[in-house]
Amino acid sequence: MKEYQEKYMFVVEELKKAISKQISDEMKSIKTDIEMLNKEVADFRNYAFHENDFKFVSKEDILGKWSVFFFYPADFTFVCPTELEDVADKYEQFKAIGCEVYSVSTDTHFVHKAWHDASERIRKINYPMLADPTHSISKDFEVLIETDGLAERGTFIINPEGKIVGYEVTAGNVGRNAEELLRKVQACQFVHAHGDQVCPANWKPGAETLKPSLDLVGQL
Repeated sequence: MKEYQEKYMFVVEELKKAISKQISDEMKSIKTDIEMLNKEVADFRNYAFHENDFKFVSKEDILGKWSVFFFYPADFTFVCPTELEDVADKYEQFKAIGCEVYSVSTDTHFVHKAWHDASERIRKINYPMLADPTHSISKDFEVLIETDGLAERGTFIINPEGKIVGYEVTAGNVGRNAEELLRKVQACQFVHAHGDQVCPANWKPGAETLKPSLDLVGQL
């Protein structure tokens, strides 16, 4: 009887430990999500392949204007070129609203150039392709897959003060939508300029916004 009681107590204790760990991990995840919003991008200075040349891009380059950091797992892959082409097709519209786009992967700038030369889709890209072989940028944005040395499919909107005001991380086998990303940047820009107003679902420039007030409570 004593032996069974000891086994029972052992199982109970192990279950307690497992549940406690799960709760702790979930709380850490929630805390990370909260901390990423309004987080200031850390200093960086990395090579990029841009306009058929190798250039340095640093934090100084993103201050004073809007930016999108578009992380993807790797060059010479499958979903990634379709996404990067989609962004390339909308790049002039991003530029028109004063927003620079930076694609980022853990590949080197040499690999970016090789991919650019080899792929018809990637040759469309006119925005800087940041190289992050040391994983410093990916770690700062908390999208690095440590076991693989690759970045998650993360998208970050950065305001002119260098702070993250919007982001999402998508499953590696699901591609993103550049048109929706452009809309989100436009919405972020609007509320940045008009702090007393908010943008409802599917808002686009020129559409009606909302001005939170006591009179509006329960009216929507």
